[in-house]
This record gives sequence, C-alpha cells and structure tokens, in this order.
Amino acid sequence: MVDTEIDRYYSDDFDEIDRLSIDAVGRLERERTKELLLRFLPPAPARVLDVGGGPGVYASWLATIGYDVTLVDPVARHREQARIFGTFAVEDGDARALTAPDASADVVLMLGPLYHLVDPADRSRALAEARRVVRPGGGVIAAAFISRHAPILDVAATLRINDDAMVGHVSRLRNTGANDPGTGFTVAYFHRLEEIRADFAAAGLDEPSVYGIEGPLLPLIRSGLAEDRPEYFEAAVRAARQVEDEPAMLAANAHLLAVVHTA
Repeated sequence: MVDTEIDRYYSDDFDEIDRLSIDAVGRLERERTKELLLRFLPPAPARVLDVGGGPGVYASWLATIGYDVTLVDPVARHREQARIFGTFAVEDGDARALTAPDASADVVLMLGPLYHLVDPADRSRALAEARRVVRPGGGVIAAAFISRHAPILDVAATLRINDDAMVGHVSRLRNTGANDPGTGFTVAYFHRLEEIRADFAAAGLDEPSVYGIEGPLLPLIRSGLAEDRPEYFEAAVRAARQVEDEPAMLAANAHLLAVVHTA
C-alpha cells in the first residue's frame, strides 16, 4: 500500500486540499489541467475513475458538470476530505491493484499517483491497471507527471538557487530523478519525457500525447512578483496554450499531462 513517508506527509505535514487554490501557481496548474481534460474526456455522464484523486478537487469539479465519478485514494485524510463534497463515490485503494472490474470506466485519471512511485515497475503496474479497467475502443487514460526540470524552475524563481545546499539537491535530482524527502517534499520521482513514454510502453499502452501544463511563464508566477497582477496570470495561461505540445518547451513546465486513447 502507500509508502509510510507519503502517508505521513499528506496526513500530518501538508494539506493537499488547499494546494490548487492557495496561490497563483496552484491556480495555474488547476485551470490548465481542467482545460486539457475537457479537451479529451468523452461527454458526461461518462464514468470517471479518479485514481489517487487526493481530497477530491478534480473529482468534485467533474461531478458538478455531470460525470459519474469514483475517487480512489490510499490516504485516509484525503478520503475524509473528499467525502465532504458528497457528490461522488470515494474508496480506499492503491493505483497498482485497483478493485474496479475490467472495462468498467470510460476514463481513468492518474493526476497524482505516478510521481509518487519511484520504482518504474510500480508505475508500469499502475498504468497496466488503468488499461485493464478502462473500456477498450476510445477509453481515455490521463496521467500527470512532475518534470525532471521542475526543481530548477522552482528554486531559481524563489532565489533558493543562491543556497549551495539547494544547488546540490537540484543537481542530484537532475541525475537520479528521485526526490529526497528531507528537502520538504515527500517521496517522488521526477520524469524526463522519454521516461514517460517508457512507462506507458511497459504497461502495454500506445505512446501518449504529452502536454505541458503551466507553460514558460511559470517561473514568473512562482516568484510571487505577479501574485496580484491578473494580467500576468492570463499571459501565463495564453503562453502555456501556445507551446503546450512543443517538445522543446516541455521542460519549461513543472507538470506534464500524458493522454492516451485505448484502441
């Protein structure tokens, strides 16, 4: 089941329910993720399995616009928070061993679990489970990943690049992809584009289309200098749209969304 360090982080150290609304960085990720999902999801009331859906921010939104949503998450605190919405089903579960029947969902969302699975065998197992439970012939699997380059964007924008210890952490992470929980975040893996493709292939899935979520103005938004300037937020969204599928620009994003339709 869930790594004890991950469970402790989300249960005691960090409240995920606020992350996508508390500042402009979270709002940028949320609005761009919604925008991309609406482009690829079948019409409501399609059946959506939100795997690792956390406290239910996206599940609640999807249920509100008519989707039949079931959220699965291994963290008890997240399930308690998600049940407060009262508009979708909530279950305990692990992305690597879903209880849903074969071909029972039109959409499987994995907007969190894959970047908390450091072992590639675990990631391929989770994606294989998504392939099992999504319907063939047009079902959708959408999975989020943290970019290998997210840490350098973050520490540079917040001036922590001037801290030699942080520079060492960023350098190690660039080489290994594995995050050190001692730095403030929890157990996580940061992907290169070719690794995303390899994870899908290992699960028997076609090569996904990969989209950048935040876009090239992310460092400006992350710096906080534009926090009270809505025109900068609008510019960030517009810039993200312009280069969302440009391979050379994917590294400018903190999060990447990989989407595949089943044959």
